[in-house]
Amino acid sequence: MGRCQKLRRSEILLGSISIAFLFLIVACGGDTPSPAVSAKAKSFPEKKAAETMKVEEKKESAKKEEASEYSYNPTGKADPFSPFIKLSSARESRNVALTPLQKYDISQLKLVAIIASPEGNIALVEDALGKGYFLKKGTGVGKNDGKVVKILKDRVIIEESYRDILGQPKTNEISLVLHRVEEGGES
Repeated sequence: MGRCQKLRRSEILLGSISIAFLFLIVACGGDTPSPAVSAKAKSFPEKKAAETMKVEEKKESAKKEEASEYSYNPTGKADPFSPFIKLSSARESRNVALTPLQKYDISQLKLVAIIASPEGNIALVEDALGKGYFLKKGTGVGKNDGKVVKILKDRVIIEESYRDILGQPKTNEISLVLHRVEEGGES
């Protein structure tokens, strides 16, 4: 039985190979080409060459159109790499040497005295180390471009200019108040 099965398998294999070979011969059309096919076969290379030339010309013209259709123009558009919020004071753009009073924050200064004079009041402020400075109207004070606007009997009004988050210029009014020394004690 083992020998019979081997013969049968080889017969099936041989039969399937011969059937496949016959299909291959029929699909190819045999040895003799028909006259219509031979006429087409002669003109086919010429047609193929003409078609490839047309396709290449179309591709080149399409590339030229694509290149000429779009070009990026950045004028009037925001720079995508610049920060949204620019935190800089007006002083940074001027490159002016700072006075000692402009190096301190206004909260670090203490109003000590106000001197009344016919030309205008003069104020005396003291820094954290005890060093004194005189203030007149228009004197620059503080890190945020503050200027002395008014010197009254009991206070000095300083106006600071800054830019908000949107870049709009804003002003902030700060008052330094004179603390009076009462009799019998300190303020």
